[in-house]
Amino acid sequence: MQPMQHQMMGYDRGITTFSPDGRLLQVEYAKKTVQLGNTAIGVLCKDGVVLATDKRIVDKLVIPDAVEKIWQIDNHIMVTGSGILSDARILVERAQEKAAGYSITYDAPIDVLNIVKDICNLAQYCTQSGGLRPFGVSLLIAGHDETGIKLYQTDPTGIFNQWKATVIGEGEEEIQPILHKEYKEDMSTEQGLALAVKSLKTFLGDTFSVDRVDAAIITDKNGKVMERISNDKIAKLVK
Repeated sequence: MQPMQHQMMGYDRGITTFSPDGRLLQVEYAKKTVQLGNTAIGVLCKDGVVLATDKRIVDKLVIPDAVEKIWQIDNHIMVTGSGILSDARILVERAQEKAAGYSITYDAPIDVLNIVKDICNLAQYCTQSGGLRPFGVSLLIAGHDETGIKLYQTDPTGIFNQWKATVIGEGEEEIQPILHKEYKEDMSTEQGLALAVKSLKTFLGDTFSVDRVDAAIITDKNGKVMERISNDKIAKLVK
């Protein structure tokens, strides 16, 4: 059955309605939104994890430093996303509250997987409840806990997977082959950052600029604290 026939028969009007071939069209639309979003890259390294994303600054009057697309959930966990970033903000704030509550209750930092599962449980709930819509965002969640350094990717269905290196957003088709070819498990965070910036530069081409890149790392050398990467450091990597 063709997409237009689905629409004419109303199978895309309700989140709880399956089409005859077993599809939830509103969820598929949410995943399409992610594919049209800003490009975000995660790279797991031997000494930490790197996130880098395109700020997608489209107006010269916008102040680049005020655009933030990598958020801190706790000292040891950070996240970025692609799709409807206002949806991402809601999920991030929920995760921040959970991490703070866990720390107060147990006097210990929350593990990364706990945060991932909580976010994905809410995302899945929004695929089966009338009057709601799916979150139109995928997240890259990176962090360091007692079990090691982790990188997870979520999607609007509530599915999550653990990755060595991954990309979401509009640059996925172009950048994924680069990651497959050049990623190495023994990369340092410096090399991982260079790979992420190179991949963004390759995809963006002439529109690339240092101001468009938001990047951060969490390593096991700095007390598991998120470190934002300066424009100067990114500029050196580009050169």
